[in-house]
Amino acid sequence: MKAMIGRTISLTLLFSGLVAVFFYVFINLSLEEYGELLLTTEAADMPLVAWLLMTIFVVSLVIAGWMTSNSRAKENFITKKLENLYSKQEFVPSKKMNKQTNHSIGQLYDVLDAQRNSLRRITDERVEAQDKIIQERIVQERQRLARELHDSVSQQLFAASMLLSAITEQAEEGSQIEKPLLQVEKIVQQAQLEMRALLLHLRPAALHNQTLAKGLEELLHELKEKVTFDIRYRLEDMELSKGAEDHLFRIAQETLSNTLRHAKATEVEVLLIERDHLAILRVQDNGVGFKQDDGKGGSYGLQNVQERAIEIGGSCKIVSVPSQGTIVEVKLPIQKGEMADDSSIASG
Repeated sequence: MKAMIGRTISLTLLFSGLVAVFFYVFINLSLEEYGELLLTTEAADMPLVAWLLMTIFVVSLVIAGWMTSNSRAKENFITKKLENLYSKQEFVPSKKMNKQTNHSIGQLYDVLDAQRNSLRRITDERVEAQDKIIQERIVQERQRLARELHDSVSQQLFAASMLLSAITEQAEEGSQIEKPLLQVEKIVQQAQLEMRALLLHLRPAALHNQTLAKGLEELLHELKEKVTFDIRYRLEDMELSKGAEDHLFRIAQETLSNTLRHAKATEVEVLLIERDHLAILRVQDNGVGFKQDDGKGGSYGLQNVQERAIEIGGSCKIVSVPSQGTIVEVKLPIQKGEMADDSSIASG
């Protein structure tokens, strides 16, 4: 409103000056004659000067209103464009604004877009760094727990197992105490297997720049020294992405851990071969197995194995027969010539 009043006053003064100049230049009269003309000439009982001033004021008011309305429309349009920069993060040049205004808002949009991208990149990098720190701490904690369990509980279970074996051998055959001792010895031996499976699961799945075959060989060699059943393996070197190797190593680790805890097997065979452009990882045992149609497959701890196989674009096949054993087979297509640094595959 203040802007409109100011414009009206300015235009009234401007037009009054223009009318005065017009009369002075184009009508050849003296000042006295001008006074008589403006004051004595009447129309509808009003002097000519009053009509002129009223007309000038009305015209000025109309023009000022139009200018104010047009200015507000432009301001609202520009405000909407600026709001789009914030809410929709977009800017489209418009013919309703002049070239300079379009250019200025376009420059502002480019600056804001660059800042948004920069902040987004910084945020992503910070989150990735935090995730990396968290993963490192998780690995360190798992290593610490594995060492403490191995140095304390595992050693105590081993000592208890040896002591029970010695007591059982000294017990008289057929005595009342022989059967409970054998049961306790069996429980302790099962606890040892559970502990070894837990230690295997806690062990960080890291190849340390080794090939998958080499990493599996070290894992199986270490496991053979700690378990009583027979472990056979055949491992071939092949060209796989880093992410695929990491997931296959974890699949083998989890499958062997499940075998230790549940299978009650006497033989385990691990196979890693390449056939028809497929990497094939197979873990087979002769344990108790399970019925695949009774809904207990998930409780056997193999659901995570299936999910890992899917994550790297492979397939997982599980075949189990009660009292005969279980086969877990993962097949992964190999893309020749692509020695990948596939760090994009999530490790979990």
